[in-house]
Amino acid sequence: MSEVLHLANARLVLPDRVITGQIIIADGRIESIVEGDDVPRGALDCQGDYVMPGLIELHTDNLERHIEPRPKVDWPHVPALLAHDAELASTGITTVFDALRVGSIHSAKAGYGAYARKLADELLGLNASGHFKISHFLHLRAEICSETLLQEMAAFHADDRVGIVSLMDHTPGQRQFRDISALKTYVTKKRNMNDAEFAEHVANLKAMQARHGDAHEKGAVAEARRLGAVLASHDDTTAAQVEQSFANGVGFAEFPTTQEAASASHARGIPVMMGAPNLIRGGSHSGNVAAGDLAHAGLLDIISSDYVPSALLLSAFRLAEIWDDLPAAIRCVTHNPAQAAGLADRGRLERGMRGDVLRVCSVGDTQFLRGVWSRGHRVA
Repeated sequence: MSEVLHLANARLVLPDRVITGQIIIADGRIESIVEGDDVPRGALDCQGDYVMPGLIELHTDNLERHIEPRPKVDWPHVPALLAHDAELASTGITTVFDALRVGSIHSAKAGYGAYARKLADELLGLNASGHFKISHFLHLRAEICSETLLQEMAAFHADDRVGIVSLMDHTPGQRQFRDISALKTYVTKKRNMNDAEFAEHVANLKAMQARHGDAHEKGAVAEARRLGAVLASHDDTTAAQVEQSFANGVGFAEFPTTQEAASASHARGIPVMMGAPNLIRGGSHSGNVAAGDLAHAGLLDIISSDYVPSALLLSAFRLAEIWDDLPAAIRCVTHNPAQAAGLADRGRLERGMRGDVLRVCSVGDTQFLRGVWSRGHRVA
């Protein structure tokens, strides 16, 4: 017999409203939604808790934290992948696009090598064998300022579940690192550099971008098309950069650093994604535009947990306070990211949709999970 999940007496967060009702999931899909507060025999009484779609994460650095828990500490990949999967499930994320960097730099002090293809093989193997609790896709972070970007991207194929390719350019003096002092704080702490080594590092990156930048950007755009992936911009700062992103055919904008860039993205019909930690903390740790300011300006469409998986659920409820509109806020972590990534089978509580759902309770100003189901199977 197929497993049937029946949740009743819940506040169901639908795409445009909240109703009290019950939801039935069978064979991994939402079979029916019925309004009313009755609890039929065999149903789980949710006691008025919210039930909403599972969260969809488009950009998270969490996997890299598991495979390298400290600088230069390599952790075995299979247990790291399983721990990462379990952590995301525990925070309500039921679909994730795992971010893997492609593009390496050969330098004794500040370099890093290729790892994405090997890690992707291990991840895809675990996914295919059913060892993961949630649904995993790949997000290739194409580092424009690198030496081996196109060679590394060429190793991926159309059947590798690459859903997103983002154009990343971390050249000092622009985008996220317009303020080079912020880069210095980050890199010197992580790589234990002195001032002379940092200056050499900056000069090397700028020279590398001058040599390879244009070819890498054009090549990465072409590779995204070959892989059938959605293209994303990253850290656009100016309207001119947004115009280039539009010309490249990007599907959404990751973490624009200024309101100018966010506004220009909206003008071009490009959805804007910001980080949950930015929204919860009240500002960017890099000194860039605050997600809350974009929310107040109507320029925020998608939220990503970025580097704190548990922040995604909390940020949606903080956004609901700003907008006084819970369904609109929940869409930013469910329907909107699904739509941006081209996933039409999830992100909404509707008949026929994938049965990824959460049961959420509030204690004061904090929300916590009382249940997480992926395709109707409880995973947390």
